Amino acid sequence: MTRVFHLGDYRRESVGPGESIPDDYFFVNGLFGHLNCLPSLYLELRSGSPASPASVLLRQKILKKCRDDIYHFLNHENGQIAIYDAVNPLAAGRRSLAKEFAKHDVETLFIESACTDERIIEENVRSVKISSPDYIGWSSEDAVKHYLSRMSAKIPHFETMEESELNYIKMFNAGERLTINNCSFGYLSHRIVFYLLNLHIKSRHTYFARAGTTSDEDSYKTDAGLSDQGRLYAEKMGQALLQHREGERLASVERGGLDIPLKPLRVWTSTRRRTVETAEWLYEQGYSVRQRTQLSQLNPGVCEKMSERRIRAEMPEEVAKHEADPYHHRYPRAESYHDLAVRLEPIILELERQQDDLLIVAHESVLRVLYGYLMACNATDIPGLSFPRNEIIEIIPASYNNESSSIPIPDLPPEIIPASPEDVKIPVPPSEGPSGTATPMNLDPPMMTPGSPRPGTPRKPATPQANGGASPQEAGEGSLLLVERALRD
Repeated sequence: MTRVFHLGDYRRESVGPGESIPDDYFFVNGLFGHLNCLPSLYLELRSGSPASPASVLLRQKILKKCRDDIYHFLNHENGQIAIYDAVNPLAAGRRSLAKEFAKHDVETLFIESACTDERIIEENVRSVKISSPDYIGWSSEDAVKHYLSRMSAKIPHFETMEESELNYIKMFNAGERLTINNCSFGYLSHRIVFYLLNLHIKSRHTYFARAGTTSDEDSYKTDAGLSDQGRLYAEKMGQALLQHREGERLASVERGGLDIPLKPLRVWTSTRRRTVETAEWLYEQGYSVRQRTQLSQLNPGVCEKMSERRIRAEMPEEVAKHEADPYHHRYPRAESYHDLAVRLEPIILELERQQDDLLIVAHESVLRVLYGYLMACNATDIPGLSFPRNEIIEIIPASYNNESSSIPIPDLPPEIIPASPEDVKIPVPPSEGPSGTATPMNLDPPMMTPGSPRPGTPRKPATPQANGGASPQEAGEGSLLLVERALRD
C-alpha cells in the first residue's frame, strides 16, 4: 500500500485554514539541519536570516507529526511505500533524512525535478502551481505574478543532488533527461525510473466506454459478437463521443481560444469480439483502432455462469474472504482485481505516454482498475465502481486531482444499460449506485488530507521530493498506482 505525506498539508492543518504563518517560518536556521516546505515559499528564504525560536518549534512540531504518521503507516498499517512530498534543498539535510529513515529500516529514494526551460516553467505555474491551496482566493493573474517573481529570485541555499552515497533520480525539463545515482534496492526503483521516463505534461483527454451487448452475455469463455442492440449501442456511443468533442472545440473558440483542429483520437480495445466490434463504427469513420490483449476482462474462474445463491451455498468460505477484501481476493481459477491491475501495467505505462486523446473500449472490470488508477481511488472502492452503458466517462489531467465527467449516450434500450452480469454474479459489497454498485460520478473522491491513503502493493522505500519542480503527480495525477502495481509479489 502507498500513501502520500505532503508536508504542506501538515503545515496548513497545523496552522489552520485562512490563518497566516509567522513571517520568519521559512527563514534558514543553522540549528535546523534540513528545511522542508513548499517550493514556492522556500524561494522567500533570506540568506543568513535565522528563524525565531517560536517558528523553529512550530516547524519541528509539524515535521514530527508528518514523520510519526509515516512510521505508523509503514509499521502498523501494512504500508509499503511512503511518498514524502517536501523540499529537501540542503545536502546535509538529505543525508540526515536518509539516516533517520534508515534507523527505522526504511530505504530512501530522492527525486529532484529541475527545469531550465522558461516555457515549461510558465505553463506549469499557470496550470498547476496557482491551484495550490496556498493561493485560494487569489486571482489567477496575481497568483502567477507572485509565483513567477519568487522563481526569478536567486536561491542561495539550494544544493543540487550530488551525494554519491544516496539513492536519487534527477529529472530535467519534465522528462527530457534523467540522471540516476545508486538506486540499488532492486526491482521497484528500476520501475520508478521506467515510469518517470514515460511521463509528460501535455494535456489530453481519456475516455472510457463499455463494450456493447452480445447474444451470450453470461459467458466469459464464449467470444460472442455483438447483438443487434450491441451494434446500435456502438453507433450511438461513437456519435455521442464525436459530437461531444466537436462541441467542446466550438465552446473553446467561443471563450476566445484558438480555432484549431481537435487532437487526434485513438481507440484501444481488447482482442475479444465484443470490444473490437464496438469500435468498428469509429474505425469506419477513419479513426485508428488498436487491439490490446491486456485489456481483456477479469477472469471469473469457476464462478462463470454461477448464480450468487449457488456461489454462496457452495463456497461460503470464499465468499467471506471476498467480502472482506474484494480487491485482493480471487475465487478458484479466477483473477483478483489486483491480478488484473498487474496485468494492466503495460497499458498504464503506454497510457501515460500517450499525447493524443484516447478512447478505451473494455469490460467494466478493466475500466474499474484504469479509472481507479487515474482518479487515485482507494483499492477497496475499485471493485464497487459501475460504468452503465448510457454514458462515456471523460478524464482530463488537472493539477492536484484529475477531473472526470460523464458524456450521456441518448436513446439506448434500458435493458442494456446496467452493470456487467459477471460482476453482479460474483458477490461484491453493496453500495449506493442504482445498479447495486457505486458509479464513478457518485463516488466521492478521496479527501487530500495529510497522509490520505492510496491503493497499492510495493515494498517500503520512502521517496521524498528533493526540490520544488514538477513532480510525477503534477505531470499526471494518479501516478502512484503504477508504482504500486509495478512490484509483482
